[in-house]
Amino acid sequence: MKKPILFLLTLICSLSVMASSSQPRHVTIMGLGDSITEGSDHFYSYVFPLWELLFSHGYTNCEFIGPRQGRCRLGTIPHCGFSGKNVEFLNAHIDSIYRLYPADIVLLHAGHNHFDTEHPVPGMIASYRSIIAKIHAINPKAVIIMAKVITSGKLPKYSYIPLLNEEIEKLVKSYHSDRIRLVDQSAGWDWQRYTIYDKVHPRLEGARKMAQVWYNELVKILPRELYVNHVDTVVYKSGQGQRDLTLTVYSPRVERKPVPAVVYFFAGGWQYGSPLQFVRECYHDTKLGYKAISVDYRIASLDKTTPADAYVDVADAYQWIVRHADSLNIDPTRIVLAGASAGATMAAAAGMDSRLPMPAGLMLCYPVVKKIAAFVPENSRRTMPPFLFLIGDKDSFTTLADAENFLKAQQAKGVDVTSKVFPGAGHPLFYYRLKTTALFGQYLSASDNFLRIAIP
Repeated sequence: MKKPILFLLTLICSLSVMASSSQPRHVTIMGLGDSITEGSDHFYSYVFPLWELLFSHGYTNCEFIGPRQGRCRLGTIPHCGFSGKNVEFLNAHIDSIYRLYPADIVLLHAGHNHFDTEHPVPGMIASYRSIIAKIHAINPKAVIIMAKVITSGKLPKYSYIPLLNEEIEKLVKSYHSDRIRLVDQSAGWDWQRYTIYDKVHPRLEGARKMAQVWYNELVKILPRELYVNHVDTVVYKSGQGQRDLTLTVYSPRVERKPVPAVVYFFAGGWQYGSPLQFVRECYHDTKLGYKAISVDYRIASLDKTTPADAYVDVADAYQWIVRHADSLNIDPTRIVLAGASAGATMAAAAGMDSRLPMPAGLMLCYPVVKKIAAFVPENSRRTMPPFLFLIGDKDSFTTLADAENFLKAQQAKGVDVTSKVFPGAGHPLFYYRLKTTALFGQYLSASDNFLRIAIP
């Protein structure tokens, strides 16, 4: 039976995670544990897949924090995982760590790095209890989600884990508090399927399973900034290394036939990045009646590729969208290409490239202007379509002088150019993984004004 709405609102407010339903508060999350939280070059942590789940489902006010950094396609993501350490180590250091990183929500998964012959469970439970007390002494409103830990095929070393999980459940129940919650990471865990050769650490499929378990509990208490719906993922290119390349397609609730579209290419210097960068923009665009598409393309950190390879993907994605305009319910004559940094650089190149269909316009957020022409052979360059150019006056990759020279050169060719300089802003203009700022609103306003003209 569903719980009454009033009870759910009371629960959420009592956790102090949501300031108001219309203005969700920024929420910080810390993954606390051992190597299973930290990850490595040989196995995966749940932290980045969990961020992907949250961000893709509209929980964009969440920020992961911690003293350590895990490698991922974003570059790094913060956490508090310590390889080779046990829960007693965490207990000894949590006071100083948590004072520096007082997360609203702590995800605690720590049950390894003991031997069964030590009979470690009583001491581990005492350490869990101490960790909870130390966190709540600093921040009584913190929510601590404790996990029954994943099981292991490394036996007899980890034979104590089933007993440990029983005691963890008893511990959580003994508090009778919504600020101390339990998730069962051991349920359905098959180490033969989900771990690497060492029978302990998660492979990618295992990390994603762990992330889903955390996510299912977090959504009960987190404020949701965006109600993202009508989202589809389609493959536009297969056989690129070990992964397919996809388009994430956001559709308006009510569509005219056909609708204009905005196609986004993410930032990251051709090394890192994620199409999830544009979740907020895509959702916003759908409210205005546009179709919004965020493109995944190859990056060096995942695919060992070059910027030229990335541009091939950008061109292929754009051409795929035009070819499939009917099935996507898109007007191919009303497509705006958009992006940030590396993505904006390639969007600009696509607008200049006569081998590609001419877009209706471009939205270029702090592109690296000196690299645009390098993607297009000289004999394939054409006059660009109308474009919006956004940059901060403290940009470290494109100086204002370089930007002005680029804009003047395009205007001399008859291109309709709209530009906006953000005083005090650098490169990037803002960090999409952090809470939104007034500058983000100004950026959206400039984009909206441009789109109304370019693809009415």
